[in-house]
Parts: sequence; structure tokens; C-alpha cells
Amino acid sequence: MSKKIHRGGDLRDFLAEQGLLAEVEARALKQALAIQLERLLQDQALTKTQMAARMKTSRAAVDRLLDASNSSVTLNTLGKAAQVLGRKLKIELVPA
Repeated sequence: MSKKIHRGGDLRDFLAEQGLLAEVEARALKQALAIQLERLLQDQALTKTQMAARMKTSRAAVDRLLDASNSSVTLNTLGKAAQVLGRKLKIELVPA
């Protein structure tokens, strides 16, 4: 049985070479966060309007928070969302 030999770099290497790695990672992180928030809203039977009222913000701000393609979310907004959902926001710097 012959083993296949990996001949190229991986996707991360390619994205780094193209100068896109940070942007792609940020989008993936935002998408994961949006999915997690959406699930918490469902688990707690909260509507977006109720979430906005509890956060003392607009429904549009909650929509932006839950929009996986919108990466311009502030830490303040994330903190408010976490608090409303009974969670803590944890941000960590890790080795690159």
C-alpha cells in the first residue's frame, strides 16, 4: 500500500502568502460567535427585539451582532450581549 505524499502547503500558508489570513480568521471567528449567540437566543427563547431592549440598544445593533458577515462589532456590544445571555466574554491573546 502506497502512502500519498503531501506536496503543497496548507490553506493557512496560502492565505498568509496572499495577505488574507487575518481577515479570513476574523470572519470565521465572527461567524462562530454569531452562531453561538443565535443558539443562546433560541435556548433562552429570546427574540431579537427582547435582546435589544435588555441590552439597551437597537434591534439593528442586534442584527449586526448576529450577522456572520459583519465583523465590525465592538467589545462593548459583545459584553452587553454576553451579560444579557448570562455569559461572560473572554478574549485572549494567543501565540500566532
